[in-house]
Amino acid sequence: MVIGLTGGIASGKSTVSAKLKELGAVVIDADLLARDVVRKGEMAYNRIVQCFGADILLPNGEINRKKLGSIVFSDKEKLALLNSITHPEIINRIKKRIRELKAEGIKVIVLDAAILIEMGLHKYVDSVWVVTVDRDTQIKRLIERDRFDYREAENRINSQFSNEVRKKYADVIIDNNRPIEEVGKRLEELWNNIVSGGE
Repeated sequence: MVIGLTGGIASGKSTVSAKLKELGAVVIDADLLARDVVRKGEMAYNRIVQCFGADILLPNGEINRKKLGSIVFSDKEKLALLNSITHPEIINRIKKRIRELKAEGIKVIVLDAAILIEMGLHKYVDSVWVVTVDRDTQIKRLIERDRFDYREAENRINSQFSNEVRKKYADVIIDNNRPIEEVGKRLEELWNNIVSGGE
């Protein structure tokens, strides 16, 4: 079974992903694959430098993700351009990894992807799980965790689908405003359901 785990930035999706891994799932982290795709020498890297210029590079030649992020998350057209370069590469790698894990006989695969639905990745999973948290909590976490200012935090949140849109695709909704113990119990119940063949 392939679970597509998604949720807005700073929704606590990584915590849920870690818990599922602890329970026995194999996790594919779309963000890690996205980083690989833009490494120096990769096809997407070359296209990004062509389109955005050498100003976005760190002294070692790698892409400065924070700098590139501040450009694209305040300009919808530039974000669309970046996505058109990186998304096909990321999708191909994810599909390949799912095939490899299935061939190894892995029973439960979790595809952890913040923009699962935006990228159309929900088409490659059996069940979509959406982690939700209120907007104020998201903004607070982004300011504290990533040192964003309020405007930057809002830009990041607004660049993704809203919880309302995500919920339309959801088979399971995990409310992360609840205490962590409650969330953990809910995940254990869902897990046991899958393992026993109920979900």
